[in-house]
Amino acid sequence: MKTSSHRLHPTTLCIHAGTRLDPATGGACSPIYTSTAYAFPNPANANIYPRYFNTPNQQVINRKLAALEQGEEALVFGSGMAAIATLLFSQLKTGDHALFQSDLYGGTHQLVTKELPRHGIEVSFCRATMEYPAALRPNTRLIYVESPSNPLLRCVDLAALAQLGRERGILTVVDNTFATPINQNPIALGFDAVIHSATKYLNGHSDVNAGVVISSAAIIRRLTDSATLYGGMLDAHACYQLERGLKTLALRVRQHNENAEHLARFFQSHPAVARVNYPGLPNHPDHAIAARQMRGFGGMLSFELKDPTGLDCLLSRLRLVMPALSLGGVESLICIPSRTSHRLMTPDERQHAGINDGLVRVSVGIEDAEDLLQDFSEAMSEL
Repeated sequence: MKTSSHRLHPTTLCIHAGTRLDPATGGACSPIYTSTAYAFPNPANANIYPRYFNTPNQQVINRKLAALEQGEEALVFGSGMAAIATLLFSQLKTGDHALFQSDLYGGTHQLVTKELPRHGIEVSFCRATMEYPAALRPNTRLIYVESPSNPLLRCVDLAALAQLGRERGILTVVDNTFATPINQNPIALGFDAVIHSATKYLNGHSDVNAGVVISSAAIIRRLTDSATLYGGMLDAHACYQLERGLKTLALRVRQHNENAEHLARFFQSHPAVARVNYPGLPNHPDHAIAARQMRGFGGMLSFELKDPTGLDCLLSRLRLVMPALSLGGVESLICIPSRTSHRLMTPDERQHAGINDGLVRVSVGIEDAEDLLQDFSEAMSEL
């Protein structure tokens, strides 16, 4: 892509940023470079190897996502958890303290509570933005949040936490998976690093596992040193699929946003529902924060049934919406966090995080909104 002083819009960046035109044929799509052996020395005097995170297909993804998240550089991984774990272990050492949001994806929570303490790294948790300053310690080196969070869709004031991190010299990291770079850009708000499970919206078709970290050039260099040793790279074919998915990210996210708002209002008015968690609703506790820092409220929502015994009936009666793990695909998916994404947490840990047995998480797809509303209306008619 030729450079210009004009800043391209996200929809255009999704298609053009990072693309490597085929030098042999002039093809519009980036070629798939399948080699695991590259000549050395070569004209660029580079030591290219997939585990070094520097193959052409990996670099295409890195450049595209750095442009979308307004970061200097990016690094693509084989999964979201590989991205999270590598970043944490590249930045933290024995004796350090890290501060995390209470409402985290279950896999992240397991990593934080099981693995970090084994390496002598102290961890603690906060619920709301206002709690973070008092929770800091002299050895705090990192603040990690999700916004919106999984599965309660809580939002933190990213600009305020970024300022706190700058003032105290603490690295700030946010999992931006639910928001996507189309709806929110934390680096522009002052955050140091952004993480995505690219398995979700970035790919968007439920057929690739990947993760990515976007940050400054200095942080990505340090991250790459660790990543090369840990080996969590993404292969060329998966990079190609991820690049193809990214080209339609902006269009997909707009439909996810629109459909989720329709469903959130439907659940809010349904007599069988006790509470709806969606930052686009005015009564959401973090609606004001979300409205200030997001351009759209995303395709994820969760709700609680008044009678949790109706969960299995609901799941069995749905025709279009699929009970399944994962999220962020073009198809609508539904799951019970206490049984799936957060099942490895103890009951006390789930209760502390606000995740009860009646909580339902919905990844709203890009089907016609009327069809989704009809599906849920029929499935919930006897609850």
